[in-house]
Amino acid sequence: MVAIHPEIGLAGDRRRLARRTSWALAALLLAAAWASLAVGASDVSLGAALADLLAGREIEARSRIILWDIRLPRLLTGMMVGASLAVAGAVLQGLFRNPLADPGLVGVSAGAGLGAITAIVLGGLLPAGIAALLGPALVPVMAFAGSWLAVTALYVIATRGGHTSVATMLLGGIALAAMTGALSGLLIYIADDQQLRDLTFWGLGSLAGSTWSKTLAAAPLMLAALLAAPLLARGLNALALGEAAAHHLGVPVQRLKTLAVLVVAAAVGAATAISGGIGFVGIVVPHLLRLATGPDHRALLVNAGLLGASLLLLADVVSRSVVAPSELPIGIVTAVIGGPVFMWILLRRRGSLEF
Repeated sequence: MVAIHPEIGLAGDRRRLARRTSWALAALLLAAAWASLAVGASDVSLGAALADLLAGREIEARSRIILWDIRLPRLLTGMMVGASLAVAGAVLQGLFRNPLADPGLVGVSAGAGLGAITAIVLGGLLPAGIAALLGPALVPVMAFAGSWLAVTALYVIATRGGHTSVATMLLGGIALAAMTGALSGLLIYIADDQQLRDLTFWGLGSLAGSTWSKTLAAAPLMLAALLAAPLLARGLNALALGEAAAHHLGVPVQRLKTLAVLVVAAAVGAATAISGGIGFVGIVVPHLLRLATGPDHRALLVNAGLLGASLLLLADVVSRSVVAPSELPIGIVTAVIGGPVFMWILLRRRGSLEF
């Protein structure tokens, strides 16, 4: 009889659990998507519209406008933003080998915000040719540039001699957030009334302004990041053993770092540009999944995308239902839910978070 090592059996159990979790999260995402299309201030019936569509009948004009032009782009935006923030958080935590790393906590979201605010306030000063060329993509592109600069600066600050200091990373993130916040405040100070109104609602986080043009402008960056992230899984697993060990295992560590930085910058930059400030998704979702299915990034990154998309869609449903027909900014909803969850995680794991 051949004995099976208990660690091998445990790994097999975790893989099966991760696959089952993926199917459960896919079902949750479908339910959240249905709720996102069905719930709103309007009394449009999604079931009736689908029945008309399947029967070959023309959908009522009002229902078609609300479902196709308002709720569907909002649904797609919410899915991509939630998945992008959660996956970026998981990649950043794997890159720094620390569960406290989060796009919002370490200043990456602030860098993306500075880029987006620059585009909103100073975009009118661009030459007409460049403005026409970029069009709706101006804000996502500038947000990507801001987040990329923030991630790169953070990594340079926190890494010395091939070793990344967690304390330096967190303090550097606080400093970056403060500096970008000051620059953002300066731009807000010189903004006109309409720009101030746009920036106020943008800063609170919302999917209310989702349109097909905005969604399609930000989608390439977010989709590219989401498709590239799983390719980093094996490298991030090896990196958990340390950079020297990962190098001896044949992982091109420097290339892995560069790709991880680009993935986080693209995901956070585009997501922040199109939805504004939405916190806690990038830090809470990976934590919950690690507690449930383990730290293997091959499953973690995929499941983070599914859970992040589902949670943001459900938060959006809450945001437009709590004070209907008005809408509560979605950033407030995620903070109300994510804050206590994150506190629970800290209390549960406070013994293992020393650095």
